[in-house]
Amino acid sequence: MSNISDTIKEYRESLPKDVCLIAVSKTKPNEDILEAYHAGQRIFGENKIQEMTDKHEALPKDIEWHMIGHVQTNKVKYMAPYVSLIHAVHKMKLLKEIEKRAKEENRVIECLLQIKIAEEDSKYGMEADEALKILNSDAYQQMENVKIVGLMGMATLTEDKQKITSEFAYLKEKMDEFSKDFPQLTTLSMGMSGDYQLAIDNGSNMVRIGSSIFGKRNYN
Repeated sequence: MSNISDTIKEYRESLPKDVCLIAVSKTKPNEDILEAYHAGQRIFGENKIQEMTDKHEALPKDIEWHMIGHVQTNKVKYMAPYVSLIHAVHKMKLLKEIEKRAKEENRVIECLLQIKIAEEDSKYGMEADEALKILNSDAYQQMENVKIVGLMGMATLTEDKQKITSEFAYLKEKMDEFSKDFPQLTTLSMGMSGDYQLAIDNGSNMVRIGSSIFGKRNYN
């Protein structure tokens, strides 16, 4: 039994029951994903649509695929037939495209709105009031093939735990605020290999863990 199986089992045993584990398998070969799958993992996250689509075609059909990376509007059509959850919806234009492609596939695609909580420019996301505008908009209210089910955020890449904690706490506060009017918002996706424990302590119920499960990524 190799480390992937052991690690998956450890996470599944140690994470609170209400926290969903996404195994981030980007750049990893199908064998690694299958090993995690055989250890009981069914939800995998990818950040490139083409790579995710190739994996979807090759791997067991009961895997739930989550698109966790930045989404280009022109690529939505490739994942519309099968994607379970799109984490990083950062503008209305993208939501409209997901609606259009989901309708063609006769599916409802669940989405999270990505809120910018980090100060780094490299992180995508919208301001919280922009997200609220989308939720309240007639355009969204009329959509039948897209369902916004929660929020997602990525904390600043720093050793400063206080900073990370305050960013996560801010997102949880927004989630609580929004879900008063939009009770369908139940998923709060925040926390990765390095900061998932802080995220859970601050209300996250979905964590995205890659390198701790699969080892360092190879981008060559």
